[in-house]
Amino acid sequence: MAAELVEAMNMVKSFRVSDLQTLLASMGRSKSGLKQDLVGRALRLVQTEYSPELLKNVRQLYESRFPKATGWLAARRPDGIPVAYSSLSSSPTTTSQSADYLNGISKPLLTPGAEVKLVPLPFYQTLETLLPPTELIAHNNEKLQDSQCIFELTPNQADQIRNASEIRPGSRSIQVVLRICYSDSIGVQEDQYPPNIAVKVNQSYCHVPGYYPSNKPGVEPRRPCRPINITPWLHLSSVSNRVTITWGNFGKRYSVAVYLVRVFTAADLFNQLKLCSVENPDRCRERIQDKLRFDPESEIATTGLRVSLICPLVKMRLGVPCRVLTCAHLQCFDAVFFLQMNEKKPTWTCPVCDKPAPFELLTIDGLLSEILKETNEDIEEIEYLTDGSWQPIRDEKDKERERERSSTPEYSVVDICIPEANGHSPAHSSTSLTGRSGNGSMGMTGVTAAPTAAPGGGVVVDLTLDDSSEEEEGGGAGGESEDTEDSADSPTPKRGRYNYDKDLVTAY
Repeated sequence: MAAELVEAMNMVKSFRVSDLQTLLASMGRSKSGLKQDLVGRALRLVQTEYSPELLKNVRQLYESRFPKATGWLAARRPDGIPVAYSSLSSSPTTTSQSADYLNGISKPLLTPGAEVKLVPLPFYQTLETLLPPTELIAHNNEKLQDSQCIFELTPNQADQIRNASEIRPGSRSIQVVLRICYSDSIGVQEDQYPPNIAVKVNQSYCHVPGYYPSNKPGVEPRRPCRPINITPWLHLSSVSNRVTITWGNFGKRYSVAVYLVRVFTAADLFNQLKLCSVENPDRCRERIQDKLRFDPESEIATTGLRVSLICPLVKMRLGVPCRVLTCAHLQCFDAVFFLQMNEKKPTWTCPVCDKPAPFELLTIDGLLSEILKETNEDIEEIEYLTDGSWQPIRDEKDKERERERSSTPEYSVVDICIPEANGHSPAHSSTSLTGRSGNGSMGMTGVTAAPTAAPGGGVVVDLTLDDSSEEEEGGGAGGESEDTEDSADSPTPKRGRYNYDKDLVTAY
């Protein structure tokens, strides 16, 4: 009787709210309140008023939710994989219970249609299933629960792990991974860790990915839920491996599975992408023409579509233009950087429109790949035209330079050279420094520029100052004697920077 009582209480703990309300109503008890209140009320009912009728009602409700079947372990074991695993129990059970009971409750059989399915991951290829998705079940009301599973590796599986190549230090290409998800049979489930998770493999705690720090204020850090590599702590022999999972029981239901997988790198996925998913340039042109085709019902006609050659992820020029087949935009992102970022932090989201971007929907744009080869590095944007052709778009600085270059008039060039380089020195003017004022400053009333032929083919231009009023007053002979005295008493003419007379400029 004690065993039946324990069995009935464990069944009640697994009931949903509707099951609890049905049980309480059948026994004339109140069915209002939260789930925890209903569970407590039902457990007290079982303990205080235990009877065959009550046990029958409990079993009927339980079997309506979990159809009873024999050979649960054999039914869920994949064909051709001689592995053994125990129930994910939170407490040790007897040998008689281990075959058909989980925590004292009959093990539920998930029919093929209701079986939990995990989403395939691009960086992991499942080779064999060591433990199918199996639900973690709490045996009491404690917040922290411990569940165990046991499995063995065949000699062939152990050899695959030993002989696997190393993709990075401490990580091999063949691994045994642990995956956890919600126990939901509708659709495929993504990896989701329960709160306060800890994984112990053969008495050693293994590494569980931590939380990503959040740069936004008020946003809690997010933990990346990915497969947990338990390979380094396994026995690569016929010895059984025991995995203990500590998890937080806060109302959510979780399932755990163990797989033997092949791990890919970002470079491996990039090679697959180049081999299997490159869109033909002609098909790209057809898509552009479809987008720019004239619509008579539309009031706005689109004559071109601009596409940037800069990757929105790293703000650098595109190397391998890639986009998602289901996205409506033509803008691409760099395939190499996108795969590397998802290898470290898997989000698989389009960086242009934030829509899902699964690996199987990625494609390399063949037309934009050709454009990148044909354009210079300084071209950052192009425009697609209605006929499928394209033209580069230059920035405003380049356009301004072209406008200035086209509007600048052409002038003849005057070359002012060093005299010694042309094989001659400029002639000395006889009328140099003739005009002087009373205070010693030169009277710059006139400038004479008299070009003369130079031996080197150039022209010597005399820019000597000329004071015409002083020559008119002094007359011919007096002026000459005055000039002679001035020239005799005057100092040597100053030389310019390039070793020619300051008053002369040689033009060629």
